[in-house]
Amino acid sequence: MALYLIGIGLDNEKDVSVRGMEAVRSCDLVYLEDYSSLLGSCSISDLEKFYGKKVIAAGRKLVEQSDEIITAAATRNVALLVIGDPWGATTHIDIMLRCKSKNIPFKAINNASIITAVGITGLQIYKFGKTTSVPYPDRNFRPETAYEVISQNRLLGLHTLLLLDIRPDLGKFMTVQEAVDILLEIESRRKQKVFMPETLCVGCARIGSDGFAIKSAAAKDLKKFDFGRQPHCLIVPGELHFVEKDALQQWN
Repeated sequence: MALYLIGIGLDNEKDVSVRGMEAVRSCDLVYLEDYSSLLGSCSISDLEKFYGKKVIAAGRKLVEQSDEIITAAATRNVALLVIGDPWGATTHIDIMLRCKSKNIPFKAINNASIITAVGITGLQIYKFGKTTSVPYPDRNFRPETAYEVISQNRLLGLHTLLLLDIRPDLGKFMTVQEAVDILLEIESRRKQKVFMPETLCVGCARIGSDGFAIKSAAAKDLKKFDFGRQPHCLIVPGELHFVEKDALQQWN
């Protein structure tokens, strides 16, 4: 008996690896962690048809605040499906540690991740600095971490990948335009010239799918571009190698 943490890729039900598929079909229970990312072009019912298994949606409370999944793995084979790669979110490290503390066997099966898939932009992966997220602000929660990370990375000449907030329970999935507005609003208060209307950015949508969209432009101009449906992400480049400059031209 074991808990399998299985990356299922970025776009649709067929992105799962052969090894991942074999593991899913060997499990008695199959959960989908559905709050840290968003599948590009398939639904839970699509997953169920392809896997031949019932798939149970697992929100943040079930995964992070309950031991239901881990306890089940003590007596049955259980799969927790993760969009992208299992190690793309810190919450999955916590799951591994909880399994180890309870002596429950744990196996991870990797897959494509947005962390590397953004290489399609032409920006060199090894020149990315710290990755961060842009959360939705509210009345009592206006974090500025994304702004600070961009500043720190740019001091080192590094690119910044910004993962955009999703709130599946509220049907909210942040767009590139919303992320740009949030960062410009922080700039209006901080006034450190970290993220200006003229700042070069790369907006991305549905990376990993055939219908992806990429646009390289000043932040103010990205707001005018229709990226289509989510998931979206945003990149703020650091210092550009001449090959990177040439590569970004294709997305102007």
